[in-house]
Amino acid sequence: MRFSLLGLLLPAFCLFPLATALAEVSSEPFGKTADGQAVERYTLTNAKGMTAKIITRGATLQSLLVPDNEGQMDDVVLGFDDVAGYESDANQYFGCTVGRVCNRIGKAQFELHGQTYKLAANDGNNTLHGGGAKSLDKVVWEASIPDDQPAAIEFRYFSTDGEEGFPGNVHFSVRYALTDSNALAISYKATTDLETPINMTNHAYFNLSGAGAETILDHVLQIDADRYTPTDEELIPTGELADVEGTVLDFRQPTVIGKRIDAVDKTAAIGYDHNWVLNRQNRGVRPVATLRHPSNGRVLTVLTDQPGLQFYSGNFLKGQTGKGGTTYAHRSGLCLEAQHYPDSVHHEDFPSIWVIPGDTYSQTTVYKFSVEK
Repeated sequence: MRFSLLGLLLPAFCLFPLATALAEVSSEPFGKTADGQAVERYTLTNAKGMTAKIITRGATLQSLLVPDNEGQMDDVVLGFDDVAGYESDANQYFGCTVGRVCNRIGKAQFELHGQTYKLAANDGNNTLHGGGAKSLDKVVWEASIPDDQPAAIEFRYFSTDGEEGFPGNVHFSVRYALTDSNALAISYKATTDLETPINMTNHAYFNLSGAGAETILDHVLQIDADRYTPTDEELIPTGELADVEGTVLDFRQPTVIGKRIDAVDKTAAIGYDHNWVLNRQNRGVRPVATLRHPSNGRVLTVLTDQPGLQFYSGNFLKGQTGKGGTTYAHRSGLCLEAQHYPDSVHHEDFPSIWVIPGDTYSQTTVYKFSVEK
């Protein structure tokens, strides 16, 4: 029975209530940006000792401590120890909130009601992850501790009309909540006063051996998707939805990531950097992928209400120095980004990312951790 394990996980995972009274939130200064803005770091801790640390710059997941099958706690996300690291060229969107529109927009522009909106071309001819200096990953968000969840933190940012070339004044919010079942739930909302495209995600790089471990090629991945979106040589979707069967993109059964990675078509990517069309769409938050590390027993289950999942195998990590002086080598971290499909603004047949006044954009993604003996 295909994907039966994820089906078994769902009844055992209860998203609410999100935490008990034993959970807690604390905060501390994390330094200042180059232009003098103060950055804070918030720590969420659950009753089992799992810890998530999020900074206000980019509403960024900076650290995530989870246990292995012997109870050893390791930080499983890549990042930096200071603001300067996140502002440097070494930062490849580590752990940040991405938008207004994550992934790629072809030719760095789109048409809306007869008007052309030109964006920053920060990825060749295209826009990547929202554009330039004011994309959501680079700004400092306001933070508050919500009253309705014991281990949660909410971030807010107001993006003005025309920021990064996008129309509309948009109020964004992102809430991180840590459950006592060792799940980190991330909920996104946005409202606008003009029609505009919105597609948000988190760009955490995971290594279940711990951030700074040599590789993710020994991890085992399963994705509940029968199709994917083929792209051109610039990683812009062609509009086709193709079957994964018979290709190196078939992860419907648990597969070692390194097994077929060298067979990926090099004309578009130098490893995995593709969008999978997830099964069981329009069924709310459901399990869509699992990642396992066989030797330490850590298991990451991804649950989301989104139609797509971008799996990126850390192809451009270049040996930069990360937290604790560790080195982030080529393919030593991977991303599992729940989102709408890339370049959706140019494909009417893709699920819509257009948000109009009076509507609320929302999405929820959960990273749930467990162990196997």
